[in-house]
Amino acid sequence: MHDHASHHHHPPQAHVSASSHHLAATHQQHAGHADGMHIGHAVLMRNRFWLSLVLTIPVLAYTHMIQQWLGFTPPALPFMQAIPAIFSTLIFIFGGLLFLNMARAELSARQPGMMTLISIAITAAYVYSLYVFLFAPHQEGFFWEVATLIDVMLLGHWIELRSVGQAQGALQELAKLLPDQAERLLSSGETEVVPVTELHEGDRILIRPGTSVPADGQVLDGESTVNESMITGESTPVHKHVGALVIAGTVNQSGSLRVSVTRIGDQTALAGIMRLVADAQQSKSRAQTLANRAAFYLTIVAITAGLLTLLGWSILGRDVPRAVEYMVGVLVIACPHALGLAVPLVISISTTLSARNGLLVRQRIALETAKDLDVIVFDKTGTLTRGEQGVATIAAVQISESEALRIAAAVEADSEHHIAAAIRKQAASLDLSLPSVTAFTSLPGRGVQAVINSTTYYVGGPRLLEQQTWSVPSTLQDARQMAEAAGQSVVYLATETGVLALFAIADLIREESRTAVQQLHELGLKVAMLTGDSEAVASAVARELHIDTYFAEVLPEHKAEKIRELQKNGDRVAMVGDGVNDAPALVTADVGIAIGAGTDVAIESAGIILVRSNPLDIVKIIRLSRATYSKTIQNLVWATGYNIIAIPLAMGVLAPIGITLPPALGAALMSISTIVVALNAQLLRRLNLTHS
Repeated sequence: MHDHASHHHHPPQAHVSASSHHLAATHQQHAGHADGMHIGHAVLMRNRFWLSLVLTIPVLAYTHMIQQWLGFTPPALPFMQAIPAIFSTLIFIFGGLLFLNMARAELSARQPGMMTLISIAITAAYVYSLYVFLFAPHQEGFFWEVATLIDVMLLGHWIELRSVGQAQGALQELAKLLPDQAERLLSSGETEVVPVTELHEGDRILIRPGTSVPADGQVLDGESTVNESMITGESTPVHKHVGALVIAGTVNQSGSLRVSVTRIGDQTALAGIMRLVADAQQSKSRAQTLANRAAFYLTIVAITAGLLTLLGWSILGRDVPRAVEYMVGVLVIACPHALGLAVPLVISISTTLSARNGLLVRQRIALETAKDLDVIVFDKTGTLTRGEQGVATIAAVQISESEALRIAAAVEADSEHHIAAAIRKQAASLDLSLPSVTAFTSLPGRGVQAVINSTTYYVGGPRLLEQQTWSVPSTLQDARQMAEAAGQSVVYLATETGVLALFAIADLIREESRTAVQQLHELGLKVAMLTGDSEAVASAVARELHIDTYFAEVLPEHKAEKIRELQKNGDRVAMVGDGVNDAPALVTADVGIAIGAGTDVAIESAGIILVRSNPLDIVKIIRLSRATYSKTIQNLVWATGYNIIAIPLAMGVLAPIGITLPPALGAALMSISTIVVALNAQLLRRLNLTHS
């Protein structure tokens, strides 16, 4: 008994629009919205940075303190004392107001964050400098510091936006996979080149070698290999023949294919994956919430520290300019640029990395939770096993095992039974040449018989033996007992003189299942199995794969109860199953993983969807989750830890022993911390999920 519906059953697609041109719009909408926003802002930030940098040169040249430091005298100009004030005002307008506008948005949302801090820092420094210039000309203001501060902020912000924009490029990369045009076959046999947006379901298209597949479809004619790695993460090209399905966005390699279009536009697998990536980029994340909270607290700490600095130095009798300078330094250094970048970068890189490996993350929180899992529960049929009958063992007397298989496959050549198909498939996989048969006869309820070289051969189950009163030779008894103990079907090959061989037929275990269970154990996880099959079958599979716990004879509607049973022990549980009839169990589990969904990615019940039916991909999820978490923590520690040292320095705590941190240097250090966080996040791209 299969524990789930056939994998060819497709759940209803999330229907957005039936129009075939919708995917083209989806390109711009999904890829463009999150990305375009970042890229547009990045270009704006870059332009403002370069303009501000050019305007900063005269400010520095005509600042008395800089002239002393560098030992040079600029050309004398009329009103040269006013040059720093004039150019700093321009920089404040071109570069600074941008941050003030963003701060206003933060404050109106009652969420003061990094823009609020930047705005307070540059406004305090600029207003104070303007006051000194107009009313205390014997003192020197901070115009050069305002200018360099805005430059550094713009640079840091530009780097941040560009990094986030690049990391979120997954959607655009997916959108680029689809070709713009397709070759449609006409009834005359000729082809016409049409835009992909004009294809309809049922159209016949020609896909030449080296071109991308424009729509999901089924091969009508031709044979080829197709590179599907961009969709499934599987590096080996997939062989395609008549009846095989092809996926939009994959690349045809060797031969020409004639394909009937089955899904277009928004219905294709690629569109489904794009929706998932878009959802993932918008879905809530615990780490993001943590970073936002940290930025909020840092803003409060910085403002408090800034005010304390101003009050403290004023009370100690220092001149007000020095107290203001320290306060500005505190506000500048506390700007949580690095903190704002720490989490979004890691999340977007891990989302891209997962998509490249055939792991489609619908809910980021599912990927974050995966690191804490204790038990992985697998649905048996089609997940740990292939979901199809195959020959598990062969035992023979008088003739060789391969000879027994040749004869049995030949006798079964005309039988429709699934056991006959399993025997034929095994013979075909070993390239055995079958002898010709005559006088094929079906024996209802018992098996089949046929003549080969004037000898009559019989193939059938236990009832065939009962009728002919043949006994199983003692040399085959052990094999029969083992097969029956494992709940496998036993089929015999016999002649008039007696039994020659037996075949144990079972739902074959995937090769990858053994490795997956072993690697999950190495990662410290327990493995459980759910199946609707009998106790005998379940215990045999569990024994062979070294599974810790199994539940046999479980009806689909009771699977969720078994998940709850495991959770009652305090374990965090992931359920790995077919997205169709395992939905309640997938939702009940801490992490629901739909496997064997193929390219049908509109599965609502799972947090993570595997494009391939490969249990080894579960190991990849755990590794990616753990690596993502450790990178996030590293970045948060760096982004906040840096402030723990820098803020007291900026407050002037060590000023009595001559150690101070000027605002411009603080701003430079703050930008370096941003770059470190960005580079640390990029290291995640080098993660190899297939090896520990």
